[in-house]
This record gives sequence, C-alpha cells and structure tokens, in this order.
Amino acid sequence: MTRTTTPRLRTLVLLLLAVAGALLAGAGPAAAHAALTGSDPAQGVVVQQPPARVSLTFSEKVAVNNDSLRVLDPGGRAVQTGAPANVSGTTYAVRLKGGLGKGTYTVTYEVVSADSHPVAGAYTFSIGAPSRTVVPGSGPTVGGGVVGDLYQAGRYVSYAGFIVLAGGAAFVLVCWRRGAGVRALQRLVVGGWLALTAATLWLLLLRGSYTSSGKVADVFDLGLLGQVLQTKAGAALVSRLLLLAAAALFIAVLFGSYQRREEGAEKRDLTFGLGLGGVVVAAGLASSWAMAEHASVGLQPGIAMPVDVVHLLAVAAWLGGLTALLVALYRAPAETPVEAAAVRRFSRLAFGSVLVLVATGVYQSWRQLGSWSAFTDTRYGQLLLAKIALVAVMVGIASVSRRWTGRLADQGAEGEKVPHEEGSERESVTAAKAAGPDTAAADRTARDAVESGSAGRDSEACEDFGGSARAAQLARQRAAVDAARQKRLRDGDAGRFGLRRSVLAEAAVAVVLLAVTTALTQTEPGRTEQEARAATSTGSVTAPANGTVSLNLPFDTGGTNGKGVIALDLDPAHAGANELHLFVRTPDGQPFDVPEVKIALTLEARKIGPLTVSPEHITTGHWSADGVQIPMAGDWKVAVTVRTSDIDEVTVSKNAQIG
Repeated sequence: MTRTTTPRLRTLVLLLLAVAGALLAGAGPAAAHAALTGSDPAQGVVVQQPPARVSLTFSEKVAVNNDSLRVLDPGGRAVQTGAPANVSGTTYAVRLKGGLGKGTYTVTYEVVSADSHPVAGAYTFSIGAPSRTVVPGSGPTVGGGVVGDLYQAGRYVSYAGFIVLAGGAAFVLVCWRRGAGVRALQRLVVGGWLALTAATLWLLLLRGSYTSSGKVADVFDLGLLGQVLQTKAGAALVSRLLLLAAAALFIAVLFGSYQRREEGAEKRDLTFGLGLGGVVVAAGLASSWAMAEHASVGLQPGIAMPVDVVHLLAVAAWLGGLTALLVALYRAPAETPVEAAAVRRFSRLAFGSVLVLVATGVYQSWRQLGSWSAFTDTRYGQLLLAKIALVAVMVGIASVSRRWTGRLADQGAEGEKVPHEEGSERESVTAAKAAGPDTAAADRTARDAVESGSAGRDSEACEDFGGSARAAQLARQRAAVDAARQKRLRDGDAGRFGLRRSVLAEAAVAVVLLAVTTALTQTEPGRTEQEARAATSTGSVTAPANGTVSLNLPFDTGGTNGKGVIALDLDPAHAGANELHLFVRTPDGQPFDVPEVKIALTLEARKIGPLTVSPEHITTGHWSADGVQIPMAGDWKVAVTVRTSDIDEVTVSKNAQIG
C-alpha cells in the first residue's frame, strides 16, 4: 500500500497544479481595481452641440499620461488636444478640437489605478446623429496579451516565494530548531528567497509594458523602466529588493552559525534575535504588497494596510510552515526525523494563523464587498467564496493530520528501541526490516545490501586490492544501503506515513488556494463593481422618444453614509412646464433619505440661470417638484447639491439636452 498510495497522491498534486495554472490564467488581466463610474458625454448618448471636452470619472484616483484619454472621430482620427488633466477629485478631462462634425465618436482610456493595476476601456457617443465608424468596438487590451500572462505568473511566483521563505524560516525557529541543519529545509528556504527575488526583478522589468503598450519588445525599454521607478508600484518593488538583501543575511545566519551552535543560553538568545529580526524583515516584505495594492486605497487605508500585512504573515506561517513540514517528512534523514513535539508545535502555530486569517479576512471582505449580494453578484465575491471553501477543506484535512500526529507520538517510544549504530549495515537492515513492511522483496533487498557491505569490508582488508576505484565502489554501495535504510524507516512508520499523506493533501489544496488568492488581487473589488454598475447611465443624455430625461449622478460627501446615487427624471423635458422626480439610493440600489437636496438648472450657452428648484419630500429616498419652468431648449446643466450631515455636502452635475 505504501508504494501505490504515494504515487497516486503525487499525481493528485500534479493535477491540482494544472488546475491552479488554469485558475491563474483565467484571472483576466483587464479586471482592474478602478472602475469608470461616470462620463460626460455619457455612453451611447446623442448630443446636439459638439462638446468642448470629454471627462471621465473613476472610482478612485488614477495615473494618466499624454495618451491616456483619446477621442476618435468616425474616421478614426484623434480629435483631442493637449494632455488629460485632473479637473476635480477622480474626474479627468481632455479638451476637443472645435468644429466637430456629426457622427459617432469613440472615447478610449488607458490609465493606472491607485492600487497599481491598469484600467482600459472604450465607449461611444454621437453628435447630431449616430453614424458608422471605422474604430473597433472593443477597447484597448492594456494589461493583457503575452505580457499580461507573464506578469500574472510573476505575481504568483512572488507570493509563493514569500510564503516559502517566511513560513519555512518560521517553521525552523518556532517548531523544529534541529531542522536548521537539514539540507532539504535549507534548500527550500533558499529556493523561496531565489523565487521571490527573481519574480520581483521580473515584475519590475514587465511593469512598464504591462501598464502601457503591452508589447513584449518594450519589456527591456529603459525609458519605461525609469517611469516605473517613479510610481508607487515601482517603489514597492525596489523596497522589496532591498529587504531581500536583509533576508539573505538572515538566511546565512540561520543556516550557518545558528545551526552549528550547541543548545544553551547563547543559542536561546540567538533564537530570540533571529526571530525578532525575521518578523521585521517579513513584515517589511509583506508591506511591499500592502502599500501598492488593494489595502492602500479605498476605505480606511490606515487600518487596511496593517491588517493586510498581518494577513499575509499569517498565510506565510500556515502555508509556508506546511510546505516545510511536508519537506521534512519526506526528505529529513532517518537519523534526524521530525519529532512529534515539532509537529504539535506547528499544529498550534497553524491553528493560531487560521484564527488570524479569519479575523483579518472578515474585515477585508467587508471592506472589499460592502454587501451580502456582492458575494454572488460580483466576480470578486465568487472568488472569495471559492477561497473560503478551500480554507474550509484545508482545515478539515488538518484535523486528520492532528490525529496522525497523536499516533506518531504514541509510536515514538517504540521507534527509539530499534537498534542502530552508525556504519553497521547489518543492524541498519535489521532495524529497517523491523520497521518496514514484511515482504519477501524487502527481505531480499536487505540481504543483498548486507552481502554487498560484507564483501566491501572483506575487500578493504586486502592490501592494494581494487585501489581507488574499489574504494569509490564501496562508497557507492554504502550510500545505496544508507538511502534504502532511511526510506524504509520513513515509510515503515505507520503514523509518520499517514501524517505525510494528509500533509501532502493539505499542500495540494494550498497550491490551488494560492492561485485563487492571486486572482483575487487582480480582480475588481465587489464594492467598486457594484458602484460602477449603479452609475452606468451617468452623463449627458438626450430625451428619448417618450420625452423624458433620466440622469444618474453618483455622489460622495466624504462623511458617514455619504456615498450614493441620485436618479433624476424630468418629464416631458421640453421648454415650458415640467415634472421633476429625484430619487436617492445607496450604491447597491436601496432608497435612503438625506437631510437636504437642492437642484439648479443652467443654460451656459445663453447665460441663463441658475434656476433653483426646491423639490418636496414624498417618501423614503423620493423628492418631487411640479411645474418646473424651462424657458428655452438647449444643453442644460443640471446640478444637484446633496447634504448628508450638518457639515458633509457635495454638488454633482451633468448636462442634458432639453427640448
């Protein structure tokens, strides 16, 4: 059973790795963290007069360059003049040439959100009447293509490298100090450092092309690299490289002088110093993600960034420690097996990490989703549900591992009674047979090993018989005997073998969990996505055939419960008397009341207005006004002032073609 079950589990790991790759590839690069929440002119509208400029409003501040906002006429020619400018808050505008003709115009944008992810898209509006256009209907593909895929792979490797580096070192210092002298664990932690360093350099090179042209040829463009170094994301990557230099020193001490020290007060002091320094370096590395991604923007960044650091450290302690335990169970020499006490210490560390993950995860979920409906209505929420399910599966498998840990402790005393003497092949084989499976094949292998060893000793007794070639052959024979003995000792312990299988299953699920987590960091938060949906109809609109103008205007007063969307209807939207209805809703569409709303209408082209309107409160979230007089037809600016408290107030406006 030992020889058949392990290959199956290894096959399962390979399959899960493939699934992880598919999940990672499926995380669309266009899923960014800033969303377009408004535009003027709005998508699909028909305006009678050419606008002087085009403005776009995003859910957060974005970085723009000279080509970030482009407006193309029906023939595909650019009609914008000058560079985009930040006109107010999160609104950016570009001026248009004068004398624009009738037809359908395409607006394209390529910007970088405040949490370092590229945002791209396109929409159309028309002047006078819609027309055919030679501009493709799909928007730009910034952040996609081959460069996008390579960037996502680099992010996955960077997360994995950090987890292995920090978690593996924590496992050695907290759970199994003897592991500092185990070559397999040394290679694991050093491999994590190399992976994180290589991935960070990789991301730094790809960053410029990833957020601009998306061309592979631009990866080594030094001009783009210089621009990246001036951004928040570039600064985060550079700081990560500097911290990795400190991490290299930590690794050198951990696997150098520390593992050679004898147990005592001096080693305990060194353990404390390494632990303190390791936490500082690991927290700094985690901060390089927190300072440039989700946690750095949106609600409560001052709280969200420290919470994100703690969350990443807990992930590393759990998943990285689990990886180190798996390596120790499979690769640790028979002379220094992982003690049951070390496994129990890791079990307590993992349990504490899970509690921290739950606490920080609940806060992050509230911050990124904002409502229960976002769990099922947004891609971010769906990925988060998948992550929660995978964590639950891992916790279930971990409970099985705890039971195997108990059996390992019970069998520890029996394992100590197995006779063993360094260099004695016959006693080693006897111990292996006692611990291993009682099969004829095992007996024959053990007998052959002993005979080879005995023949080697007889040959060594004869002078000048075989020379250096014979000595090398004897060394290989002894190494083969020792390797066979170590494998049988590991596989023959039922408790240890069962623990290895359960930990391997945990690690397999962890691979997929990491892929889902990486996809989450690349996906637009549910709260932002829902706000963008609520504002999809914002902008300047023309009255439809039934004669009603409808405007949606998102607002944010900055105070408590200060976010929402105003829906304003004007009927029949012509010169003369009109009926006005105004609705105030939360970002997820629920009506709510505010202390005061005021409306002003201005026809700037004729210098008429502002004409003030004081609507009457009808019911929750609904105000109305009859007999609103519009003196003449034209492109009217509709401004709504919303007050949500004694001091929190904002005015939002859009244009509407009336009459």
